[in-house]
Amino acid sequence: MSRLNADARHRIRLEVNGRAVEGEAEPRMLLTDFLRHTLGLTGTHVGCEHGVCGACTIQIDGAPARACLTLAVQVDGAKLHTVEGLAPEPGRLSVLQEAFRRHHALQCGFCTAGILMSLDWYLRQTPDPGEVELREFLGGHLCRCTGYVPIVAAALDAAKRLRDA
Repeated sequence: MSRLNADARHRIRLEVNGRAVEGEAEPRMLLTDFLRHTLGLTGTHVGCEHGVCGACTIQIDGAPARACLTLAVQVDGAKLHTVEGLAPEPGRLSVLQEAFRRHHALQCGFCTAGILMSLDWYLRQTPDPGEVELREFLGGHLCRCTGYVPIVAAALDAAKRLRDA
């Protein structure tokens, strides 16, 4: 039986924010490290490295996922969406990002990318969320600065604007 060489580098091909990319990763390289150090996409933050804080949340094949719990080799062939791809075009914010700006829903900003990526998915699945449901959904994200009040207000505002559009 052959053994996987833990030091061998593997070629990974995937789509990130609509763009085909490739790079090499060792079998144990975390997706957060691949995104940040190999691809230069530093919007995905590394917080707890245990999947608890949510700062590293991205979307893999359309669903939210913790990049700190995913190995880079696991996403070979996948479609990833990171916070860098959230804006519709350079110099223009998405509806959700604009709502965060309008409601001052970030302070230090460390948790913001992960929250935005989760809410981007959630608001597509749940176009008319209630405050209780939003708070429950956001329970998987830790924010030490805002107290969540402006985050929930921004999400409700974005949901309304997306429904009205």
